[in-house]
Amino acid sequence: MSTPLYVILEDRGVVAVDGPEAGPFLQGLISNDIERVTDDRGIYAALLTPQGKFLHDFFVLRRGEGYLLDCEGPRTGDLGRRLMAYRLRADVALADATEDFRVIALFGEEGGDAFDLPPGEGGAAPLEGGWIMRDPRSVALGLRALMPSDADLALLERAGFAPGSRSDYERHRIAHGAPDGSRDMEVGRATLMECGFEALNGVDFEKGCYVGQELTARTKHRGLVRRRLAVVALDGPLPPAGTPIVAGEREVGEIRSGLDAAALAVLRLERIAAAAEAGTPLTAGEARVIPPDSP
Repeated sequence: MSTPLYVILEDRGVVAVDGPEAGPFLQGLISNDIERVTDDRGIYAALLTPQGKFLHDFFVLRRGEGYLLDCEGPRTGDLGRRLMAYRLRADVALADATEDFRVIALFGEEGGDAFDLPPGEGGAAPLEGGWIMRDPRSVALGLRALMPSDADLALLERAGFAPGSRSDYERHRIAHGAPDGSRDMEVGRATLMECGFEALNGVDFEKGCYVGQELTARTKHRGLVRRRLAVVALDGPLPPAGTPIVAGEREVGEIRSGLDAAALAVLRLERIAAAAEAGTPLTAGEARVIPPDSP
């Protein structure tokens, strides 16, 4: 078995949401149930437009009476501004806490139980002044830590993890079909159902109203998904993100993030099915694209 790895995700940011009304405030905004977030459980969630289109995704951990949102670093300011627009008279304080923390991904077959975490997705525990949890999207994705910027990471090595590279993390993430925020999910256009949020435990259909809830529920219950984010294999050089996937002259999808011989791609389901039935190969740039059997 290979040694499990840890990778510092330098491109992540942290937004702190504090105050006695932080829970109800987030509950009316995000796609998942904030009441599931406890001292020993975290969640994955999204913020949507009122029309149900993707704006931000993030991981949520409890801190005292408030919460920490592990989000895309370059877009931390945008997330904070959008949350602030909904604050109104709520007793809530929002702050950029990025400089206070480091986000770390830990993964590998032998590393899942290194910290005696509660079972199941999102099981969390304190660690060196921060927190560590099982990835709430899927236990197969490993662990995720939010640690103070000055924390001694030697404890991760003592737990059996070796330092890894960003490429190691990207291969792992893409292999499991986990989107990386706006790199893979188009802001203002993508919907949660086409991005696989239900399978990633990022949406709760029982929690009640939140911003964008109506379209999300309607898409699920009426089966209106026409596009799907999926892992594709590549035979040939990796195309740049945004490269169209074509069947003959017809566009059937678009490449998103990728590495080596695999990428995430948005696939138009009806067109992919028609190309498969006709035996038409799919290409993107100079590479042949091999979609999953059931995108």
